Amino acid sequence: MTETHCGFVTILGPSNAGKSTLINALVGTKVSIVSPKVQTTRFKVRGILNQDQTQIIFIDTPGIFKPVRKLDRAMIQNAWEETETADICLLLIDAKKGLDAAATSMLETFKKEKRPVVLGLNKIDLIPKEELLPLIERLNTAYPFEQTFLISALKNQGLEDLKRYFIDRMPVSPWFFPDNQLTDISDRLFSAEMTREKVFLYLQQELPYSIYVTTQSFVETEESITIKQDIIVERPSQKTIILGKNGQMIKKIGMAARRDLSALFQKKVNLFLFVQVNKNWALEKQAYTQMGLNFDVKN
Repeated sequence: MTETHCGFVTILGPSNAGKSTLINALVGTKVSIVSPKVQTTRFKVRGILNQDQTQIIFIDTPGIFKPVRKLDRAMIQNAWEETETADICLLLIDAKKGLDAAATSMLETFKKEKRPVVLGLNKIDLIPKEELLPLIERLNTAYPFEQTFLISALKNQGLEDLKRYFIDRMPVSPWFFPDNQLTDISDRLFSAEMTREKVFLYLQQELPYSIYVTTQSFVETEESITIKQDIIVERPSQKTIILGKNGQMIKKIGMAARRDLSALFQKKVNLFLFVQVNKNWALEKQAYTQMGLNFDVKN
């Protein structure tokens, strides 16, 4: 019997370091939503890479930032918990931001836990080459990384070396997922995330993070999928923004989400969006349960 390898790689980093973009690039398809807004990822997303006899489960985590509210604390707890069982921890740093306050804070936590960490310096295409070596030296002086990789997740630079590093270090183990599975996120949850991504894409500056998308129904036939979703906001004024003049904005959001979902599921998607106002959604257990977050997180 052929020996197989399988393990977990948890990717952590400050907000907007490019974690979701990296996982999508490593897996080879979209499994985690991406937007220019920081703190887009709210819960762990597993992307699965199957190559030769090795299966790697990449875990995309919420960006680490200073928490303000209950949801923030639950997101950050969720991210740190994923380091406890990981075979490899990858800290992703934005090369443009370097060793900023967020990165420094994360390194202090790693020091307390004395955890082996691999450094991924992302977005290297955005800074002059002569600045890279001094930045690498500063980061490795701040923490004794196991290895340092220079990458651009968006432009697919340096990813083969990073992938090979992970493959070579996965333990002997049966595979945890079937060879045709690319993520463990459900179709209902993924479709809700796709809609949330489009809301962020079109309303970057206008809409704060007080938005939540939930799939109320997901009905699939051989020919099509019919999805009904609620976009939940905290204030009536936010509902007005999402609807747009004469309903044009929500139509735009729906068309973009429908296009991507049709490409993903390889069949026609009928998407129906409704906007609801619930000022307390971020304090309700149901939302946390859907996102796999701990509702009883400590203050």
